[in-house]
Amino acid sequence: MKISDPERKRRILSASAMNKSIYNTPWFVYIAECKDKTLYTGIALDVNKRVKAHNTTNQCRYTRFRKPLKLVYQESCVNQNLALKRELEIKSFTRDKKLELIGKSKRSC
Repeated sequence: MKISDPERKRRILSASAMNKSIYNTPWFVYIAECKDKTLYTGIALDVNKRVKAHNTTNQCRYTRFRKPLKLVYQESCVNQNLALKRELEIKSFTRDKKLELIGKSKRSC
């Protein structure tokens, strides 16, 4: 079956619009406190769903044996790229600096 040029163009534009909406969807950086009082930093579209997944599955190697996790901080980012950059920045913080960040109000990047 051969797809006509207008149909092909419509599909390409539709896929492109879908990709753009994914990249412009707000993402969240979060910090969760583990049972052993360590802090885990990650990103997610739905933070509550992600923390629940940490607590009910063994997908994440770090949190596998540190359950239950408690969400202690989250901040909104414009897109996934900025969320990843902010996650790396927070992961480079010392524990004291992370605790200071948790004590402050919510931010956004």
